[in-house]
Amino acid sequence: MATAQPLLEVRDLRTHFFVRRGVVKAVDGVSFTLNRGETLGLVGESGCGKSITCLSILRVVPQPAGRIVDGEVVFDGRDLLKLSDEEMRQVRGRQIAMILQDPMTSLNPVFTIGDQVGEAITTHQKLSGSAVRERVKDLIRMVKISSPEVRAGQFPHQMSGGIRQRLVGALSLANEPQLIIADEPTTSLDVTIQAQYLRLLNELQEETGASIIFVTHDFGIVAKMCHKVAVMYAGKIVEAGPVREIFNDPSHPYTQALLSSVPKMEEKVDRLHSIQGQPPSLLDLPEGCTFAPRCPHVMDVCWKEYPTTASVGREHTANCWLHVEDKGD
Repeated sequence: MATAQPLLEVRDLRTHFFVRRGVVKAVDGVSFTLNRGETLGLVGESGCGKSITCLSILRVVPQPAGRIVDGEVVFDGRDLLKLSDEEMRQVRGRQIAMILQDPMTSLNPVFTIGDQVGEAITTHQKLSGSAVRERVKDLIRMVKISSPEVRAGQFPHQMSGGIRQRLVGALSLANEPQLIIADEPTTSLDVTIQAQYLRLLNELQEETGASIIFVTHDFGIVAKMCHKVAVMYAGKIVEAGPVREIFNDPSHPYTQALLSSVPKMEEKVDRLHSIQGQPPSLLDLPEGCTFAPRCPHVMDVCWKEYPTTASVGREHTANCWLHVEDKGD
């Protein structure tokens, strides 16, 4: 159950990529708070900055092009951006773990599952020999995989996609982290296995009390998994708030468009709704609101200045001139 005590506070985070053509503002002033035991959904189109936000929290942004240029990432009272490399190595895997969307690229094909899960344990805990082997089997059981003794001796290619994704989950839970970052972990799974995996994550969260950042394109998953949601567009969070409030009363035109794009089984339509146009290039962002060229409610002020954050409900904010009382000149 979520509590009101913040575990993670991201403040004005900015991560840029310095390339030959210019500066790509992949994360451009992102701020949010995650409480203990809470799940936050990060949603938005591909390329909006969701994954880079998560990599920035762990300080594993691809270098040398990528660089965190500003902001704070306060985790359990410490600013992760001010820690040394050695201190960050103790945080990764131990206090913050990440589940990647493709288990075949996050599992090493030449090592057994037992070796890989065992390495995650011995890196951060003073265990060895039979104690490690027993812990590996316990973790495999925890993610609802039968015959843990057999699975521990197998290689990733000997298992199905659903089993591999569960084992990636076991890897992330090896050291009982306080925060799990799940970057589209259900993308490669079919609908039945996806439902089982989401149920498993919910059960594990209840057992361990971990907080989760869930990156996804699927609002159905957000409705099932998350306590609150942050909608990203062009490197910024344009709307954030409790899931129920966002679903019932979306305030930003981009959020409204995303929700309208989700098919409703009870409605018959001749044509599915789509969002016109394309997201802007992060190399050349417009001066005003980045969604203005695609927005059906665009006003003159939208082309000139990016909107300030407006409160539209209890813990519900939107960056849209429609909700800002002072619209300037």
